[in-house]
Amino acid sequence: MIKFVAVGLIAMGCNLVNAQEPVNIQKQNPKIENRTMSAEVLWGMGRIGGHAASPDGSMVAYNVAYYSVKENRSHHVLYVMNSDGTGQKKLTTTAKSETDAAWIDGGQRLAYLCGGEIWTVKPDGSERRQLTNTGGEIEGFKFAPDERHVLLLKSLPYHGSIKENPSDLPKATGRLVTDMNYRHWDHYVESIVHPFVATVSMVNGQCSIENDARDILEGEPYECPTAPFGGIEQLDWSRDSKQVAYTCRKKEGVEYAISTDTDIYLYDIHTRATRNLCKSGIALPKSDPTKTMAQQPINSAELKGEMVGYDTNPRFSPDGRYLAWLSMERDGYESDRNRLCVYDLTSGEKRFVSEQFDSNVDDYCWTPDSKSLYFIGVWHATENLYRTNLKGEVQRLTEYTADFGSLQMLGKKQLLMERHDYFHPADLYVVTPGKDVKGTKIQQITEENRHILDGLDKGSVEQRWVKTTDGGQMLYWVVLPPNFDPAKKYPTLLFCEGGPQSPVSQFWSYRWNFFIMASQGYVVIAPNRHGLPGFGSAWCEQISGDWTGQCMSDYLTAIDDACDQLPYVDRDRLGAVGASFGGFSVYYLAGHHEKRFKCFIAHDGAFNLESMYTDTEEVWFSNWEYDDAYWNKDQTARARKTYDNSPHRFVDQWDTPILCIHGELDYRINANQGMGAFNAARLRGIPAQLLIFPDENHWVLKPQNGVLWQRTYFEWLDRWLKK
Repeated sequence: MIKFVAVGLIAMGCNLVNAQEPVNIQKQNPKIENRTMSAEVLWGMGRIGGHAASPDGSMVAYNVAYYSVKENRSHHVLYVMNSDGTGQKKLTTTAKSETDAAWIDGGQRLAYLCGGEIWTVKPDGSERRQLTNTGGEIEGFKFAPDERHVLLLKSLPYHGSIKENPSDLPKATGRLVTDMNYRHWDHYVESIVHPFVATVSMVNGQCSIENDARDILEGEPYECPTAPFGGIEQLDWSRDSKQVAYTCRKKEGVEYAISTDTDIYLYDIHTRATRNLCKSGIALPKSDPTKTMAQQPINSAELKGEMVGYDTNPRFSPDGRYLAWLSMERDGYESDRNRLCVYDLTSGEKRFVSEQFDSNVDDYCWTPDSKSLYFIGVWHATENLYRTNLKGEVQRLTEYTADFGSLQMLGKKQLLMERHDYFHPADLYVVTPGKDVKGTKIQQITEENRHILDGLDKGSVEQRWVKTTDGGQMLYWVVLPPNFDPAKKYPTLLFCEGGPQSPVSQFWSYRWNFFIMASQGYVVIAPNRHGLPGFGSAWCEQISGDWTGQCMSDYLTAIDDACDQLPYVDRDRLGAVGASFGGFSVYYLAGHHEKRFKCFIAHDGAFNLESMYTDTEEVWFSNWEYDDAYWNKDQTARARKTYDNSPHRFVDQWDTPILCIHGELDYRINANQGMGAFNAARLRGIPAQLLIFPDENHWVLKPQNGVLWQRTYFEWLDRWLKK
């Protein structure tokens, strides 16, 4: 629920800045002073997003977003190139953003989104045509393999939780709320997305999409894809183009707010029949909405055959025999291990083929022979490539101190993948898998920001392991400044990760960016504390019900070890920073750090857990992590511990300057949490600042807000750590 997302929506190719008029923002050459990364340089970088390989693997189309701080807007541009990186050509020639490129007509044309409509163009940029005329309603699309039909994503009005206002009061701004799930992530839920099937025809040799789109979920008050981040990847066409597999959580109101139970459905486009592949059809038990699902009948052994967790992203095998998807086992647990499920469409047999990998499968694709699947997942703080066969025999294929962010087949023997690390934003790579790590070859095919990176001095990163207070072994990253001098003393930051179960891998963020932190003269200590994936399920799950126990000890263990063992770490100039659960961590450490730190920064953190329980829109998270509603008299010992150790109860022990940051559109962790923390600090007489964004959600997405964030962040750190 409060996962801190490092890369953000750019990877989805979304236009995050709503420009009133199109602005043609081109590839930039930001001013670099003293070879130092700055906020302006960071926002001057092109951001590679969605990408697609042609059917024969000879070409690649991809999207890049360019931002203008001055205009406070973005421009999404499409490029095409040969799969070896040569022959790059920009297809976008106007000021309108173009995204979501997909190859059609056997690779002879590209379809893409522009202004809410589907267009096509040849790879050489000629014969640009508009295929739809819906008034800008299309939010995503996917052509069937035979290209006789196409899936269209469109929003529909929804009044399941917010009653429609009377027609004679068109200017009324009030909302009459009748049930939960009335707002989600950053918006009030007054519309939901549905998938439609439309006919594709050929007229005089020209492709045309008919105005006969049929709603797959006609009459159903459910969203598909799932909010807030789901896209067209949550649907897929069968290889014979007769069926659509789709992801849906068929719940409303309170049931929606307390459950993560999303299923995979199979829809026949001719008979219009729908089948749930995750459930047998038996009646499932009701759940108490004020208690954790972990101890309720929905997750009992008696229902083991039912798939009651989060199932998503279905993909048919090339031979059409199987359907794979990502599957979590338990209802109510959004950070459950993401496993790879394979369903035999003939026999109905399900098998989990990633069980040997005791971490999350983050993305996957089938091999052309349908006998194996490639996937990426994090282990020991890096995201690498793996292969599994249908027997579940898993083999690691890469071993790099970097993160792979996505994958898809490129022809029959190669993969098109995105990769990044702390000092390099996303670029595209061609990976030729071998039999093992040594046999795998990797070739970089884009250098989107080389003209900027070559002008910057880069830092470096090291791994350290330290024994935790419970006898475990914890990895933490040490990020060092450019031109590092081990004889000097450096101000040092403890980075507290969000989630709470998000990995501290080699992520690239346009806000929590370790490159810019190091460039400003800070050493960064980034622990992979208890509660993070990549170190086994027991390590990851330990944090539930123990937010202020072992993980807080791990933070202090890491910073103490750095102070004791790394002579360049200045123990008299330490700061602690973090967002989401990391912000909660900062608020808690502020009352328990025993004067280790000279300043704190908390972004979108939970401050008062009793308040957050009823403030947040996704109650499943609080139920799982806290066990109980705060008013339950029979609450568990873990619940009592959680509420008793809420950061707001220890403000009397605060004694250190703190910067609180929050977005008022953050409906995960409401802005009252940041305001409450700031107010408490000031009432205590503690130096504090509040950076509040009326128009930002759990992230900071607008360019000028992003620059303001970075400037405020470093001005605060410099004030207290560089005296």
